[in-house]
Amino acid sequence: MSAQDNVNSPAHYTQGKYEVIDIIQASMSHEAFQGYLLGNMTKYLMRCRHKHQDGGTEDLKKLVWYAEKFIANIRVEK
Repeated sequence: MSAQDNVNSPAHYTQGKYEVIDIIQASMSHEAFQGYLLGNMTKYLMRCRHKHQDGGTEDLKKLVWYAEKFIANIRVEK
């Protein structure tokens, strides 16, 4: 049995075969989704020293997860 992954695929964000992030992305424009990702990155940066007793490690890992998602969803403008 593997340990719960609260950063990459938390069980509470998976509904059946879909992850909530995929449903959110499908429900909005590309630009709105980019704003959503940036907002979450800001949230995790601002709270990393205050919420958990791990020195902010878990929140910083979540920030990185959202940053990687943001980078993966950048569209090259021509």
